[in-house]
Amino acid sequence: MNAAFDLIFILLPEAFLALSALALLLCGALVGPSAYMRIVFAAIMCLFIALVILVFSSDSGKISAGHGLVVVDQFSIFMKILVILGAGAGIFLSIDFNRREAIEKFEYPILIIFSVIGMMLMISSSDLITLYLGLELQSLSLYVLAAFKRDSVRSTEAGLKYFVLGALSSGMLLYGVSLVYGFTGSTQFGTISDAIIKSGQTTVEGVSLGLLFGLVFVLAGLAFKVAAAPFHMWSPDVYEGAPTPVTAYFSMAPKIAATALLIRVAIEPFGPLSAQWQQILWVVSVLSMAVGAFAAIWQTNIKRLMAYSSIGHIGYALIGLVAGGRVGVAAVTLYLAVYLFMTLVIFGAILAMRVQGRFVEGISDLSGLSKAHPLLAVALGGAMFSMAGIPPLAGFFSKFYIFDAAIRSGFFILAIIGVVTSVFGAFYYLRIVKIMFFDDVGEALDRPVSGALGVMLAIGAVFTFFFFMLPGPLVAAADAAAASLFPG
Repeated sequence: MNAAFDLIFILLPEAFLALSALALLLCGALVGPSAYMRIVFAAIMCLFIALVILVFSSDSGKISAGHGLVVVDQFSIFMKILVILGAGAGIFLSIDFNRREAIEKFEYPILIIFSVIGMMLMISSSDLITLYLGLELQSLSLYVLAAFKRDSVRSTEAGLKYFVLGALSSGMLLYGVSLVYGFTGSTQFGTISDAIIKSGQTTVEGVSLGLLFGLVFVLAGLAFKVAAAPFHMWSPDVYEGAPTPVTAYFSMAPKIAATALLIRVAIEPFGPLSAQWQQILWVVSVLSMAVGAFAAIWQTNIKRLMAYSSIGHIGYALIGLVAGGRVGVAAVTLYLAVYLFMTLVIFGAILAMRVQGRFVEGISDLSGLSKAHPLLAVALGGAMFSMAGIPPLAGFFSKFYIFDAAIRSGFFILAIIGVVTSVFGAFYYLRIVKIMFFDDVGEALDRPVSGALGVMLAIGAVFTFFFFMLPGPLVAAADAAAASLFPG
């Protein structure tokens, strides 16, 4: 009984959100479609309360419960905060879109809450079984969200593709988990690490082939979830076909949660095999940066372009994980935080692209935007410069910390490849800026921007433009989060 109470106590935000989601689902079923807006704001309030609980538990230290199934530390708290912020932004961004597209269904915010519960469980996982349960709870909700616009062939196709390929990646992950269990005798992270050390498999020559295959399959399954090349094939189609607020949500919370899970899995159970997984992630990082830099150049749909952009940014984030150590992980956590706000601005601007009430997604539709909507053009232009890593915007500092960590750890070639691909990738970001500021005005975009969308744009833009003035608190929080993964 005490173990059960301890588990509920350290997972109090997750427990609160689970009860809230069930209550909202019951209310929606009883009241009907008219309950949509009330459930939306109730869901946002529930996320805010969960955020407050997390913030007040930030000084609790490292706590394990459930016989080692879950752990709460500074790293998990930091990442959960980012996930909740991303989920809240995803709901805010959807309000005007869902109303205009006539998909005001109360299940939408509830599905987001259920996916957040799965993400938070993933981030706190200290066992391969807990990891899988959290991953599937998140994935099942995301499959439905991708196909949420049921009358759209594109949305239905996106949901089906995501489901089929997601099931394949889950099978790969489970096969890897079974191999790891077979060769170490446990699914708990700490026990796996101890078993690897005791069996003398920490060297390249000493590691068993079966355990190495297990590591490869686990990393492949997780690489799919973060859309890292060569497991990125689902991302462009799903990003393009899913409703735009869903695409925005996919770009923020799930990507952060999956990257956090990848970090924890690499550091904790497979820490003794760092020489092996560094080689794998080195290749994945380079491929992701290359795909993100070159495949996006020929895109004409801005959502599809952002899919390739996100693949490239995952490649940059993996540089920090390959570098390893507290400095590398701190750089990744900072990178994810900055990426959240940059993405918020870009997708806020995409959702503001309407012509005669019709949402448009073509890059050419931004033609001459600075003349018709100067504030929107400045916000989007700043986010594009930040994505490209132009100083003194927030994206420059996040990339600087990543490359600095790689150089400190001796991965000079990886850092050079990162800089080169970043230069090539800047082309398509600057092309959008050129279209907005220097091309002639095309078909004029509708002027009104909803209140919720304007607030999201303003928050993201202020962070992106003025992060350099006060970077200390976020940098310190990222460093503290990374330090909790390296006790002593």
